[in-house]
Amino acid sequence: MTAEPILLDRSRPSSAGATSSLRPPSAPPPLDWTTLADAFETACLLRCMPPPASPGNRQAGQQPVRPTTIEFNREEAARRTRRLLDRLDIPVRHEVVVGGLRRRYELHRLHVGREHRPTYAAMVENGWRRGRRELLGGPVPGASTARRLWRTRLAAAAWRAALLAGGRHVRRHILGVRITDRELGAVLVRGAALLDVPALLRPNAGCFLVSVAYGPDRDRILRYAAEEAMPYPVA
Repeated sequence: MTAEPILLDRSRPSSAGATSSLRPPSAPPPLDWTTLADAFETACLLRCMPPPASPGNRQAGQQPVRPTTIEFNREEAARRTRRLLDRLDIPVRHEVVVGGLRRRYELHRLHVGREHRPTYAAMVENGWRRGRRELLGGPVPGASTARRLWRTRLAAAAWRAALLAGGRHVRRHILGVRITDRELGAVLVRGAALLDVPALLRPNAGCFLVSVAYGPDRDRILRYAAEEAMPYPVA
């Protein structure tokens, strides 16, 4: 069979600009495993919390990944996010707001400076997309030992983020987290499977509940989530 020829429009002069305009946009540069783990965990932390209700941060029917003002109601989640962004060379300003009348509470806000927002946006989106693909894409034939190890580290990072920033749902028979992002729920379920723990995802009142059984499954998730990701050589 003869291949169908590609017809060129010769009525227009050829130029480098015209040729480059037909090329697809270049892909983001690859991330090393350590950077990917930090960027992916940051994205998971952001997806656990709804963004501030301000123009440009909320999109109808879509969970934003990178609000430039990040709000947490837990200090541990805010400090973890700040530490991750610092390792990614993205400085933020940490602001604590106290509210409530009879029952006082603290709201922790992280503000990304205007000059760092393009880098921040690209890093978090790239980290989420590639980390999600690693976890949901299934095993890769011939994958290196380093890649297999880092997939479990990405799974642990997702659960660490959910346990820090998601809504804890603890019962006598389960350990669960409440989240509003279904994609993150799928990542947590798949991540738990990579950690040899069965997890369930089911709709709850206005959110999704991801849970694992109490006992050995809970202990395994907590043990992995408590481990800090360490640099590993890429084979």
